[in-house]
Order: sequence, then structure tokens, then C-alpha cells
Amino acid sequence: MRRSADYLGLSRNRSRTDTAQVDDTIDRRGDYGKAVARLHDDEREVGPLNAAENKRLLRIKLFGATGSVLLLIGSLGTGAVPVLQNPVAGMRVLSLPSRMWSTALTLSIGGTIMLVVAWLLIGRFAVGRFSVEVRRGRSPERRMTRQQADRTLMLWIAPIIVAPPLLSKDIYSYLAQSAIAYRGMDPYVVSPVRGLGVDHVLTRSVPNLWRDTPAPYGPLFLWIGKGITAVTGDNITAAIFLHRLVALVGIGLIVWALPRLARRCGVSSVAALWLGAMNPLLILHLVGGIHNEALMLGMMLVGLELSFRAIYGADRLRRPSSWWPSTAGWTLIAGAAVISASAMVKVTSLLALGFVGIALAQRWGAILPALRNAPVAQWWERSRRSIAALGCSAAFYASILAVVMVGISVGTGLGFGWTGTGSTGAVVRSWMSMPTLLSVTTGRLGLALGLGDQTQAILEVGRPLGELVAAVFIVRWMLACLGGRLHPLGALGVSMATVVVFFPFVQAWYLLWAVIPLAAWATRPWFRLTTIAVSAIIAIVVMPTSSNTSGVVLAQGLLAGVIMVAVMTALFFEDLPVHRWWRGRRGHEPVHEDADAG
Repeated sequence: MRRSADYLGLSRNRSRTDTAQVDDTIDRRGDYGKAVARLHDDEREVGPLNAAENKRLLRIKLFGATGSVLLLIGSLGTGAVPVLQNPVAGMRVLSLPSRMWSTALTLSIGGTIMLVVAWLLIGRFAVGRFSVEVRRGRSPERRMTRQQADRTLMLWIAPIIVAPPLLSKDIYSYLAQSAIAYRGMDPYVVSPVRGLGVDHVLTRSVPNLWRDTPAPYGPLFLWIGKGITAVTGDNITAAIFLHRLVALVGIGLIVWALPRLARRCGVSSVAALWLGAMNPLLILHLVGGIHNEALMLGMMLVGLELSFRAIYGADRLRRPSSWWPSTAGWTLIAGAAVISASAMVKVTSLLALGFVGIALAQRWGAILPALRNAPVAQWWERSRRSIAALGCSAAFYASILAVVMVGISVGTGLGFGWTGTGSTGAVVRSWMSMPTLLSVTTGRLGLALGLGDQTQAILEVGRPLGELVAAVFIVRWMLACLGGRLHPLGALGVSMATVVVFFPFVQAWYLLWAVIPLAAWATRPWFRLTTIAVSAIIAIVVMPTSSNTSGVVLAQGLLAGVIMVAVMTALFFEDLPVHRWWRGRRGHEPVHEDADAG
């Protein structure tokens, strides 16, 4: 109890020698976020790559692009193609992968590994060598330019744009729910089976798990889908392409906002782009899988950048002698509105409003009062200005959220049914969710001990307990942000990571909720090394397999894919005789690369 009181700054027991120092330490901030604050350190900007490094960078770009092309070819057999209206079915060449499933699986696995390896190799030119600069927390001597990073991302994404949906069939749920809304029914009440019929062309491609469940997505996203349905009708191929364009708009917003947020936090914009936007999880799942997280995260980051631009700028938020907003004030309102709108795609981004609200309250004078060296009786006197600032900030953002929420819910005609369907995904028992994993493991253990199958009962206790733990931690990060120890962007990223860890159901692309914001703030070695390792492993582990894929076929595909990657690596990066012959044919002298260029 004594330690807890000291930690919270509520202890009043002081020795006489401490009393003399009261005046100097009375406003000292608490210990909230000390360990998390060590995730961040400023990075210095460095010069562009030299000629030898640019040459190696080009090889890596082409290596990754080759992986994307192989993934495209393999996806014609292993992709989440529709049950009906498969556009390549019956074509002489394009339908070959679907008739040679083992070969398609090998190409998909090999292409994914090549893309991941290319991402790891190109990290040398973004964050430095993993064993030197990253591990020691130093900036590299040179980095690729922003233009080189953007062009590399576009080159790697280009083949995926025309590929079938990858690694997920969620897009078919989007199409069915949008069609229900287009027909004038409520997608938050009516499921695909009940609204369209079990034999409808869109329902047939929806996974069995989601055929009889209502939509868990926000009204803004379903309104966009409704517009796509109005254009495409029941044409699945055209609808998938338009939904992928919406995902690409979200990626574009991420690429626009992420470097600006990184510079605001003293982080290299290229390093943030490499870890966040060029992450293979983003390419494979947000672009390939066409998940609405792309739009949600893009809008959220844009709203954060607009909000910080107004809050941390020197301009007044309102005009002199008036309550009417100034230019900076309108920017602040726009930022809040964009974040609120992103929550109408997927409600998770609503958490960002809490941290920009704290940033605004800090501008108005809010601090975290440290009572460690002051009597508790002084709490109100020392805290009333902070409480007033927090209250005004909360009222401002609550008003903007209410206007946007009501406007979108009523304006789209979809109503407020989305508020009751957010837990629809709880039917999934994901091994990536810690409460779910522990609950299922405990249930299996009880079953082995002869206690019966109590898994569902344990889940009903474990999942809410995990959510409660996450809420406690999020409050902690908010206090650290209010105390000035954590930047609001960093605190948001850590909170998103907390949500992912304790969320009742987690998918591979949910990791991007935390990785992308933290890429613009966290720079320390253990964060970057852990994020790099987790992103690479999850990108490879989540394979395009089906429920009837045998272990032998999977092992064969994996082994053949690894061999293919080894051969391609030798062709691209080893100085083989064919390379020397080609340079001789073109009259080129051999280029001797610097020792530190690799």
C-alpha cells in the first residue's frame, strides 16, 4: 500500500530533511510512462545513398517486385477467388494455377518470402544495419530518399492491385452487406443469408461463419460500399476492384500523413515509411486482403496530423475578441472531424480522440498534478485549472464526435445499429488474442483432466477481464501523456498495442493498428527489432491455405518455396558468370561496392 501511494503521488509522510526540498519538487510529474518513454529518441537526418548503394537498392527493389509478381501468379490458384463469377475460370493460361494447386501454393509462399526478404534488405537503407545501427540505436550514415521509398512501395504494390483477394474472404462480406444496404434493408439486423438468400451470387462467396451475422462495420464504410454496389450491381470482379481502390486511397493517406507525423516527433520520415507503410503486413493484408483498416488508419493519421498542426502551432485557435475559429481553429475542427469519421469506418480509431484531447487540454494549461510533496488538501487548488482544461477539451471533441456520428448515421440512412454489432467477431477464437488463447488453453486442459468442456464459460470470463486490464493500461498511458512524458502519438500507439494484446479476437493485420502510429514515434532498438521480427514472421506464417490442405502438401509447398527463394537470391545478388558476361556485352566496367554498402 505504501509503494502504491508513493507511485500515485499520494504519500504525505516526509522527513524533516525532505521538507526543505518541497518547494523545488512540489510540481514534479509522476512516474507514469517512464519505461515506455524510453522507446523514443530523436533521429538525425542524413544524406542520400552513394552510387554503389543505389545500385544495390535497385537490385533489392527488383527482387521484391519479382516476389510480388510470383505472388500474383500464385494467387490465381490460392487467392480467395469467388465461388461464382471467377474471371479467370476456363482461360487457357490464367486458369493453370487453379488446376495446379501445389505449384500455385509454392509460388505464393515463395513470392511472400521474397517480398519479406526484400523488405528486410531494404531496411539497411532506411533504419541502418540491424546488427549495428538498429541494435545500438544509432542513425545510419546515409538513407534512401523519400522519392525512392515511395517508388519502391508503388513498384511492390502494383502486381497486388490486379491480384485476387489474398489471405482473407472478408471482401465478400463487405459486398453482401453493401448489397443489403443498397436494397434498403438494415445490414445491422439483416444477415447475408436472410437479406439476399442462400443461393445469391454474393452470399455464395461469404464464409459460412459470417453468412448469418449482421455487419460489424461503421455506417461510413457501408455507405461507400453501397455506392459501389450501385455502380457494379452483382458484378463481383468490378466491385472487388473498386473496393481495392478505396483501400489504396487509405494507403495514400497513410503515406501522406506518416512522414509528417514522424518529423513532428523527431523521427526520420523514411524510417517511419519503411516500418509502417512498406511493412509486408500492409502490402499483403490491407492491399492484398482489401481490409477496411487501410481507410480507417489513413483517415485517423490524417486527422492526427491536422490536429497536431493546429495544437502545436503558434497561431491562435480563435479570432481575437471572438469565439469564431481562426484558420488554425478550423484546422483543429477538421482534424477532429476526420478522426471521428474514421471511427465510422471501424470504431477502434475512436481511441485517437482521447489523446488529441489531452494534447489540446495541455495547450490550455492542463498538467498532471504531482501530490507527492504536497498535502492532499491542496488537490483542488492545484488541479482545478487542469480539470477545467480537460473538461473543455472533452466537451469540444464530444461535440464534434456527436455531430459527425449523427450526421453520418442519419445522412447515410443506416442509423445507429452499428453500436450493437461491434462484438460480432467474438465468434472467432484467434490464437493471436491473449485472453482467447489462455481461455481456450485452459478449457482444453480441463477437458483433458475430465472436467468437461468449459471453454465457452472461461471465454465469457477471460475476455471481459482482458478488456478491463486493457482499459486500466490505457488510462495509465493517458496519465503519462498528460504528465508530458509521452507524446500523444506515442501514447496512442502504445494504447493500440495494448488493445491488440488484450482484444477478444485478433487478426494478423490488427498489428498495424499499433505498428503504423508507433513507426512515427518509437525508435529504440528493442521496439524496432521486435516489430521487424514479428512483422516478418506473421507475414510468412499466415499462408494461403484452405481447411482441406494436408500437412504433406503444405510442407512440400514450403520447402519448394524456400528453394525457389534461395535460387532467386543467388540470381539477383551473387556475382555469377552470367552477370559478368552481361556487363561485358554492354561494355560496362565492374563496379566495386563499398565495404559498408551491404
